[in-house]
Parts: sequence; C-alpha cells; structure tokens
Amino acid sequence: MRVTLLGTGDTTGTPTVGCDCDTCDAARERGVERTRFSVHVENERVDESLLIDFSPDFRYQFLRDEVPLPDAAVITHIHFDHLDGLGNVFRVLDSLEIYAADETDPETGKSVAETVDDDYHYLDPLTVVPTTPLETVRVCGLDVTLVPVDHPPLVCYGLSVEDPVTGAKLSITGDTSYNVPEASRAVLADADLLLADGIVPASLADYHPLGGRHEGPDGVARTFGTKHMTREGALALAEELNADRTRLVHLAHFYPADEAFAEPLAVDGEVYEL
Repeated sequence: MRVTLLGTGDTTGTPTVGCDCDTCDAARERGVERTRFSVHVENERVDESLLIDFSPDFRYQFLRDEVPLPDAAVITHIHFDHLDGLGNVFRVLDSLEIYAADETDPETGKSVAETVDDDYHYLDPLTVVPTTPLETVRVCGLDVTLVPVDHPPLVCYGLSVEDPVTGAKLSITGDTSYNVPEASRAVLADADLLLADGIVPASLADYHPLGGRHEGPDGVARTFGTKHMTREGALALAEELNADRTRLVHLAHFYPADEAFAEPLAVDGEVYEL
C-alpha cells in the first residue's frame, strides 16, 4: 500500500492566498506547501488506487505528484475543501465509484452520499455507493471502514484502510475534535500510519472565539474551538490509538513559523509504503 499525502492543509492552505505572514513566507522560501486535504492510496497488488476526499486542488495535486487517477474514492464530509474538487473528474475519468456515509445528517436532512449524488448529478461517470459507518467494505482490494467523528455542525467521518493480505493499515481521523467516539477509536487503533487533524498548536486556543476544550491532565486544550484537534490533542489521540507512526494534517498557516514545519507536521507530497 503506497500512501501519498496530496493535500495536508486546512481550508485556505499554506501559503494562503494574499498572506505574507512569517509562516507563509517560510513555506515559499522552503519550496513546500500544504494544499487542501486529499490522500491517495495505491494498492500495488491489484493495480488500483483509492482517493480520500476531493480537494479543490485536485488537478494540480495529480499533476504535481504524478499519482495514478483513482479507481474509487471516499468522501468524508461535505465541506468544500474536501468535496469541491469532484467536478475535476469531468472528461478525465470514464467511471468512478464514490463511497460516502448513508446516515442522515440532521443539519442538512440528507446523508453525505445523498448530498454528493444530488450536487454532482450531472457527472455521468459517478456512481455513489451509500456506505454504513462501522461496516467494512472492500474497495480496490482494501478493507475500508468509515467511522463517525465529531465535526459540528455537520456529520463527518474518519476511516481505516487495511490490506487484508499484508495487514498494512492506514487510519485517518478526518476533521474532528478530540471527542472521537470509542467505537470509532477501536477501528482507528493500531495503524501503521495515522493521519490526524491537528489544525493549530494548543497555545492558540485562546484566540478562538470559543476557546479550547477537552483539556488533558496538564490543562492543555486538545480541541481548538469545536471542530478540530490541536497539535497536542492529535498527538494525545495518536498515543491512545497506539499508532506506529503519526503525521499531522489539515494544518493552518497560523502555526508560528518556527513550529510550522517541525515533526510530526506533514507537508504535501510525502509518500509512505505500508
């Protein structure tokens, strides 16, 4: 299983358009970037690829990293930075199965699968496959399990991707606070590689209008506002999940420049062989 981090940034990416903060300047100087979130998983055993989320930067990411076009995809939730790149499949792919949760979101009155099907009804290549969270499906020769996480006000999902032959396992928290349900934690546990949402360091929690929450024993906030984990929260979750290796993703340009590219914060283009 070859995992390529196509997009490791938050909704604006790094460098952010029109921003000359120290972190964005440092990214330009280093020649690194964090485009909007997307992960490519290539199963070399069956020569098929799975894409996790459709970044608005889809075209650029695939040209830059030269990964194969996907044979199937998973959509974790309907925020634009995870979904709006789906229109890029027009005249690029002849067919594509999209796996998305079948649970109705009280906020929208529709499931993620229904929203994708409705919003992209004009794309003939798409086949949306409604998928029940916590039930494993075989996709591209890999066992994929969606898990509910906590990203109010919309429903959102993380997932595990496991090779049934080699046992290699990738877990992705999705966009979430630290308040991940226990049943979901059990599915995400013991991954060879964990990609965890760590949008900012906990030291910035006081700058959020809602502050921080889910403080650890040391009083450090593990959630920034309500929707995302802090760096410290993501690392605490990774330890609880017994992840062999952890990379933090969905990162904002608000990280101070001297912390923004330190371990274990990911940048675009990282590749892992599991």
